[in-house]
Amino acid sequence: MSLAVLYSRAKLGIEAPLVHVETHLSNGLPGFSIVGLPETAVKESKDRVRSAILNSGFDFPSQRITVNLAPADLPKEGGRFDLAIALGILAASGQIPLALLDKYEFIGELALTGALRPIDGVIACAMASGQAKRRLVIPTANQNEAALCKQCECFVANELLNICRYFLNAEKIKPQADKTEEADAQDLRPVIANPEAFSHTLSGAPDLAEVKGQPHAKRALEIAAAGSHNLLMSGPPGTGKSMLAQCLPAILPPLNEHEALEVAALYSVSSQPARTVFYQRPFRQPHHTSSGVALVGGGARPRPGEISLAHHGVLFLDELPEFHRTVLDVLREPLETGHISISRAAQQVDYPARFQLVAAMNPCPCGYLKQANKRCADCSEAKALKYQSSVSGPLLDRIDLQIEVPALPKGLLSSHDPDAETSQQVQQRVIQARQRQLDRQGCANAHLSAKQVTQHCQLTKTLSQLLEDAIERLGLSARAYGRILKVARTLADLAGSQQIEQAHLLEALSYRQLERRLERSV
Repeated sequence: MSLAVLYSRAKLGIEAPLVHVETHLSNGLPGFSIVGLPETAVKESKDRVRSAILNSGFDFPSQRITVNLAPADLPKEGGRFDLAIALGILAASGQIPLALLDKYEFIGELALTGALRPIDGVIACAMASGQAKRRLVIPTANQNEAALCKQCECFVANELLNICRYFLNAEKIKPQADKTEEADAQDLRPVIANPEAFSHTLSGAPDLAEVKGQPHAKRALEIAAAGSHNLLMSGPPGTGKSMLAQCLPAILPPLNEHEALEVAALYSVSSQPARTVFYQRPFRQPHHTSSGVALVGGGARPRPGEISLAHHGVLFLDELPEFHRTVLDVLREPLETGHISISRAAQQVDYPARFQLVAAMNPCPCGYLKQANKRCADCSEAKALKYQSSVSGPLLDRIDLQIEVPALPKGLLSSHDPDAETSQQVQQRVIQARQRQLDRQGCANAHLSAKQVTQHCQLTKTLSQLLEDAIERLGLSARAYGRILKVARTLADLAGSQQIEQAHLLEALSYRQLERRLERSV
């Protein structure tokens, strides 16, 4: 048969749209053309496929070969279509049978020797193939990523010849445990999906019990974890701000399987190393020299940025005023919407970005503003105010919890508190509070819509008047009004209370006064 149609997958954000690889052999002068909006790497697959077929012991047809990658208006990039193109040529020329190929999807880059090289975005491909009820054939180097996805039946191979041998022999695939090591090297092998085999905990992260003092900051950290609220910590150097932030992932509830697959898919399409802590929420800490594109994503071929790699997890910005103001302001929209749309001339890509922002800053460039035992000689009032104003008001307005982390009192560093709560103990309370939120409204309190705030954060008439007076006195916005209610709702959930009480509301209000205290300090 001179026509063969196989299936492969393109890459579009964290989606993997289906691509029909149509291969036609016709009479005429020998030639090889690829159509269907291929970019340079796809066009170069002609030489890789030719050499791979010849070095695998097959004949390369001396005919006019036309490969169409449909749909034609979908951009195609990379070497991911090499395997499907090679198998399409072999099937169209009658060197391998076509009968079983429509039950499979093929993705992989070919070496000149016929060996298969890994590609990115395998998890998204596996999820899409599983929904289409087709098997997925990938390079052996991608099997660890494929093992995370239960929805798809995946198979791996080392080289083109292994796959051709399987379809030529039409052997029944046996369980991997029944195969010898020699047979494994020759056959198309199934991938055993087992995400539970990956670690659930983050090794090397500090424990909350190791943080000396700072009970107020620990309380704020627990509230932030329970309701997925944004947090800003301000204080002199060495008070434990960074250490507290690094403790946050260990007290957050673990990811469920759907969330974990979303995060793993983002890491896969961005060519990041596969996460060994599958159910642990990600923690990203970009340097303050990072650009806006590095944070939100972009490039000629759009890639996920730090906010997407922190999806369902924590984005920690240390030394917040050291970031350029325009870079920080690009975070304002995704903090509200939970996703980022990157538009380019050729395509528009949408990446999820439901991250929890945690930031730390010093009150002035040297860090010791108004400290009794330190001399802040180089920091004038104007310089300190300019330093603090690097963080715009609209961004601060989106941060629910704003606290001071003071210097530690004398003698505390050398002391030991045997009753200090561990991260695991705090995490249990956080999980219970988060579960109350999921049972009530299906999401964390920080993600409540305006309608849901009205429904689930009701106040008595007395408390409503108290909050309105506080908003007017502190000069806060309507957005801050809603965020205070969300924090108060989280405090009630931590206390196991059905209603928001006065103590919860007053504590929530106390976390919105940092900006005013910083202004008064200068």
